[in-house]
Amino acid sequence: MAPTLYDFHHLPHVKTQNESKKALWVTLLLTMFFTAVEIIGGLISNSLALLSDSAHMASDVLALGLSMVALYMATRPPNRRFTFGFLRFEIITSFLNGLTLAVIALWILWEGIQRFLHPEPINFRLMLGIAAIGLVVNLTLTIVLSRSTKEEDNLNVQSALWHFIGDLISSIGVIVSALLIYFTGWTVFDPIISLVIAAIIFTGGAKIMRESYLILMEAVPDGFDLEQIRADIRKIEGVEDVHDMHLWAISTDHYSLSAHVFVNERIQPLCVILAVNEMLKEKYGIEHATIQVEHAMLHDHGTYGKAFLEKKKQPQ
Repeated sequence: MAPTLYDFHHLPHVKTQNESKKALWVTLLLTMFFTAVEIIGGLISNSLALLSDSAHMASDVLALGLSMVALYMATRPPNRRFTFGFLRFEIITSFLNGLTLAVIALWILWEGIQRFLHPEPINFRLMLGIAAIGLVVNLTLTIVLSRSTKEEDNLNVQSALWHFIGDLISSIGVIVSALLIYFTGWTVFDPIISLVIAAIIFTGGAKIMRESYLILMEAVPDGFDLEQIRADIRKIEGVEDVHDMHLWAISTDHYSLSAHVFVNERIQPLCVILAVNEMLKEKYGIEHATIQVEHAMLHDHGTYGKAFLEKKKQPQ
């Protein structure tokens, strides 16, 4: 039996993002190396701020690994079971990355509270040296990922960028903490800085989780006004009513719309569909639209259809 050919002519349902792949590979390798350095340094120096940063970096390794898998999955074409392809895997991965950030932030919060209750001595020179190296590494990776997000729209890369923005601020926080401990002798600055780091990490994680959650729940994407789109469709000649309309995102830049329209029987329905599709593409950038043409007398719409027909009988 010959394989089924899937002709998705509106959208390919695949994403090939070479710039994102390059950025993530560079970021992953550097992150793996520096994570090991920070874990060893944090254990030797006994710095919670440094260990907090290393835990965040470890989450970055996991997040980047998942992001790489998502990028490769997105290149796979649709099949008879996954008719939208594997683009949604990008969103699932982003949600997991955001959740990881939130969990790590809560762990840092708990450890910070324990350090307040039971202060411990810190090797601030080692802490400062590793944090300075981390600052350079994180600044470099933040710039690399920031440039990538400007060239290609990918929620996974955006989530990775949030990881490294958090890392960059963490490195600055660790340096500030080490300097304060050096000049004051108060080790309490170590857990204080770690709590600030936790708050920043949690904020980034919550943002990514929210964006991913809205896509997974097939909410109307930001920047689209459903009622305005409905009004624009009704302006097209022959369209008398628009209902059962849905707009959702498969991935960060793949939008789909479906709608039922009552069409005047004197107008060729195929012309109406063509006009609606052209308007959606030109005005809103929506290339994947499914428009179902109906007539209230032929298709049962319950009280909604009866109300429409009664209204239509009234003199204009």
